Amino acid sequence: MSSSGVGPGRPPVRQKSPAKRAAIVAAATKLFLDQGYERTSVDAIAAEAGVGKQTVYGHFGDKEQLFLAVVEETRREQEAALTGVLQDTGDPLADLTAAAELVLEGVLSPPIAALHRLTIAELPHHPELQRLWRDRTGRNRREELITEYFRNCDAKGLLRVDDAELAARQLTYLTLAEGRVVTLQGTQPLSKAERHRIAHDAADLLVRAHRP
Repeated sequence: MSSSGVGPGRPPVRQKSPAKRAAIVAAATKLFLDQGYERTSVDAIAAEAGVGKQTVYGHFGDKEQLFLAVVEETRREQEAALTGVLQDTGDPLADLTAAAELVLEGVLSPPIAALHRLTIAELPHHPELQRLWRDRTGRNRREELITEYFRNCDAKGLLRVDDAELAARQLTYLTLAEGRVVTLQGTQPLSKAERHRIAHDAADLLVRAHRP
């Protein structure tokens, strides 16, 4: 065996380029949002990214997985921008209201809202996208932090929470469902006062439900 570790007759394993991956995701994001999922071809994505079609397949497998990679990357960027999601001031209503406001800010950000609308629009033709969206992006860092916050409140006796994960999901889903209704799935702007009201109402409901 050679010093490179490549056996006789075996081609060397090519390392995937992070720069090319980033270029593909950026190109796919632009084209998916501009043209929709169905009308965006892998050929067009490859041309926009300046890579070969096989490079796209080598990094992502198929268009569905590339679409989910776009969603994940967009969500990661939003989460990185919304640091400090949860302050522990000893006031659960204030703390959870602030957390719920950041949930709204992330979910209703233009790229996330647009990708969610795109998924809904494609469901009749590609129902697997909803399953992939749920399975690959179901729980994020913000929800984990809210779960931990509920556990801490239970330990301190501020709230009585038997299932912290459930409470975190309920806060998140109540908030984002109302936010999407009020903004028509993110197509209409949400004022700061309205965002606070939605977040406060959801937090208040959870605090009342778990009050000792």
